[in-house]
Amino acid sequence: MKLRILSLVMVCMLAVMAFAGCAQTPAGDTTPAPADDATQAPADDATQAPADDATQAPSGETIKIGGLAPLTGEVSVYGIATNNGIQMAVEEINANGGINGKQIDYIYYDEKGDSVEAVNAYNKLVQNDQVIALVGDVTSVPTLAVAQIAAEDGIPMITATGTSADITAVGENIFRACFTDPFQGEIMASYAFNKLDAKTAAILYNVADDYSVGLTESFEETAAELGLEIVAKESYTGGDVDFRSQLTKISAANPDVLFIPVYYEDAALIVAQKAEIGITATMLGADGWDGVLGSVDAANTDALEGAYFCNHYSPESEDEDLQAFIAKYKETYDADPNAFAALGYDAMYMLAEAITNAGSEDAQAIVDAMAALEFDGITGHIVFDENRNPIKPAAINTITGGEYKFVETYEK
Repeated sequence: MKLRILSLVMVCMLAVMAFAGCAQTPAGDTTPAPADDATQAPADDATQAPADDATQAPSGETIKIGGLAPLTGEVSVYGIATNNGIQMAVEEINANGGINGKQIDYIYYDEKGDSVEAVNAYNKLVQNDQVIALVGDVTSVPTLAVAQIAAEDGIPMITATGTSADITAVGENIFRACFTDPFQGEIMASYAFNKLDAKTAAILYNVADDYSVGLTESFEETAAELGLEIVAKESYTGGDVDFRSQLTKISAANPDVLFIPVYYEDAALIVAQKAEIGITATMLGADGWDGVLGSVDAANTDALEGAYFCNHYSPESEDEDLQAFIAKYKETYDADPNAFAALGYDAMYMLAEAITNAGSEDAQAIVDAMAALEFDGITGHIVFDENRNPIKPAAINTITGGEYKFVETYEK
């Protein structure tokens, strides 16, 4: 009980912090609602529908899996995309016989991107709905809040998109399908040095954002190991829209590459102003750049030419399973899937395979099976390290001619 009280206190503290997600959705917030047009109600609404009414059956004949995602509010574009991918996986798994002969009853709640709402919804899933495992949450701060309590309860949990390194550290039953923030910084520093032959680098980051800070720190550490010299490091605070002062200082340092580890909205502003100042350094980004082309006007598209960023997958990949996923997602939701959707899809399949391999609905058996999982998904071949983070290559993408182009998969 004392641990539960301490966890709830930490949740309240986390609720006032800024949240960080994994990759970003394309600009325009055009990702539609879930396929059943049943955007879920807030966590305090007890009448929640599963992803597919056809899966309804007495509880003993189904496997109840919980879901948490922000389906309304400021970060709903991320939650909706993730939940769409999860629901596609549930539909396919059930159509192919379910898990060990039982259909998945996927019960999910809208947590609005709020840590307290997320914990309330988690408690309802476990205590009222009696789920045996959880796919969620989506953004990092609510995910960490829920993970702290799920670890105490021993509930198997996998986040598709929570990138904070702290999430899986709270318990052996907590897993993730996405890269961590530090991994991406390491990848881009290594890629700049080993593939782009960069000798000097500059960094422009958001000092008020945990995602941006984490990427910056890992980029710097890897650069130091490799001998990639950081010749300029400039910061700004969230909400800033004028970066000319920082970019002028960076221009004076004349770096080979400019690492901009921010989300696509800020990246779009920065690259336009970079072009004004005349910086010729090759720009580097991470998964937060997913959607940057949709955030720049036509006059500034050329400013993105030749930039590189890492992501969890590339729609340009020729992998047959990935292309089938993209085609079905477009047909179902009338939108292109982004990394959130792909990771949600893989996360549900990973959990389903672990339950199948466990041959049991016992929590520890599922956790053990998840830890031993070797999974081929649309975001790559995945095994877990000792911290339950995925070991998989990054997809390196470039921007050329106003389009994203897949370059290669890359491992540090």
